[in-house]
Amino acid sequence: MSGYSLLEGMRILEVAQLAPSSVGGHLADLGAEVVKIESGPLGDPARVGGSRAIGDEDGPSFMHLRWNRGKKSVDLDLRSDEGKQTFLALARTCDAVVEGMRSGYLDWLGVGYDRLREANPAIVFCTVSGMGSDGPYSHLGTGGPVFDAYAGLREVSTPEEPPTEGMAGSTSPSIAMYALGAYGAMGILAAVHRARRTGQGCKLEVAGIDIAAAWMPDLVDAELNKDRSIPRPTWLPDGRLPDWPRLEAYRTKDGEAMLFGAHVNKFWRHFCEAVGRPDLLEIDLESTDSEAPARAARVYRELRDIFVQRTRDEWVALFIEHKIAGGPVNTIGDMISDPHFRARDNTYRVGYEGVGELEFVKSPIRVEGEKFAPPLPPEVGADTQHVLQDLLSDG
Repeated sequence: MSGYSLLEGMRILEVAQLAPSSVGGHLADLGAEVVKIESGPLGDPARVGGSRAIGDEDGPSFMHLRWNRGKKSVDLDLRSDEGKQTFLALARTCDAVVEGMRSGYLDWLGVGYDRLREANPAIVFCTVSGMGSDGPYSHLGTGGPVFDAYAGLREVSTPEEPPTEGMAGSTSPSIAMYALGAYGAMGILAAVHRARRTGQGCKLEVAGIDIAAAWMPDLVDAELNKDRSIPRPTWLPDGRLPDWPRLEAYRTKDGEAMLFGAHVNKFWRHFCEAVGRPDLLEIDLESTDSEAPARAARVYRELRDIFVQRTRDEWVALFIEHKIAGGPVNTIGDMISDPHFRARDNTYRVGYEGVGELEFVKSPIRVEGEKFAPPLPPEVGADTQHVLQDLLSDG
């Protein structure tokens, strides 16, 4: 069993590389047995992706250690007749198959959904790709940043001089690439739930571009209905609320920052009382007349001068004491040493031969009474003999 015990008894057959491996990763974290089909000496390219390696320069990546933890690896050549027959035999014992290559890859090999459901009518087949199975871009090779750029989620710059930071025109991490696994896992769980009730499986499709397109309803749905909606009069023409300074980030005394979250009036009142500035409550931050931007700019400057009088930690303490909404602006390094992060027991440790103990972030799902501590990902083909022996004995 991997991770938690919630999905104990569920078996997933995975043919996936890179980000689509996260679909099976989420299911393994919750306790499903995930049998990952790999071939060749390298297996999933995620094993060596990323700028940092464990142990030596050819050591595993952190994407691999997250997305493939707790799985079983079976070395199987799906191009051979023997490999295809073994794959179909495995599928008979599984609840779902994840195709995390280009859409249609398993069809091309002759072991796609139609062939799988002949072997197992209750099988759930989830194909995970970048551009999906239809449309003019369906054969376009893609990657994580492309999904967000396609959907307008990614602010991309194209400077004249070579950029000195970021990737793919931006310093923002990809959204859809990391959301891919959660959506795929959610779809599989729903489909398996129905299949166990009815005995009939189904085919699912999850595409990175579709996730990016659906991510923010205030952007896409609003644009789709631009001519059938009207501007809300309580918002400014620039798309911000008139009290936007109460939802801003401010520099602190120690050069750090706090994100202020006092849009709700009670939080704003608590803040003004706590810092001895009841006069700010008298400034109208609700009306949207022509003077609203000037009033907001005035409050912003006042808050900028107030926040710089205390350190970030002092502001956190004051916010807690006076029931004010907001929180610290952290770097990744700040977060992992943040007392709240540590108090919530967000990490687990596992030994790695030749390196020592490694520390990883747990699943964000908590199960009361259970400890989350999945094993490291297997070496390529590490479970081939064991899994196939079980298959023969079951047969």
